[in-house]
Amino acid sequence: MEKTIPLISSGATGPLGVVHLPRLWQKVVLSAKGALADGYDECGPGFDQMVLDGLGLDRTETLNYLKQNIPSYPEFEKWVVDKKGPIDQATKERVNQAVRGYNHKDEVRQSILKENGLHDDGTVLDAVTLNNIDDWGEFYKQLKG
Repeated sequence: MEKTIPLISSGATGPLGVVHLPRLWQKVVLSAKGALADGYDECGPGFDQMVLDGLGLDRTETLNYLKQNIPSYPEFEKWVVDKKGPIDQATKERVNQAVRGYNHKDEVRQSILKENGLHDDGTVLDAVTLNNIDDWGEFYKQLKG
């Protein structure tokens, strides 16, 4: 399998309604298959850990489940609910707000925008949008060869 740029946005949700959870799933299962593009953490200390902590999921147990079972995304959400019980709306909102409200440091923002030919006019601040721009740029580089 060719190395793949994860293009599921950190802002995406599945039926459970938790942002970034689909991207976390995609990165880990791609990594388990040796197909995660170079430079991408299978489960990093940022949004990945924020979501795991917010849902009360054990990092090692979750990664082991994903790597050993390679579940579909709906199967992964079912596993989360089986582990934690129904995820209440307040928990979802807290996790979603933490992800959506996170901003990269100025130098990270400036680097991503510059690398993608965009002027930093102060209008793009949130990490979700910046990470999307970064992913799209990496995808385009891979596409162009």
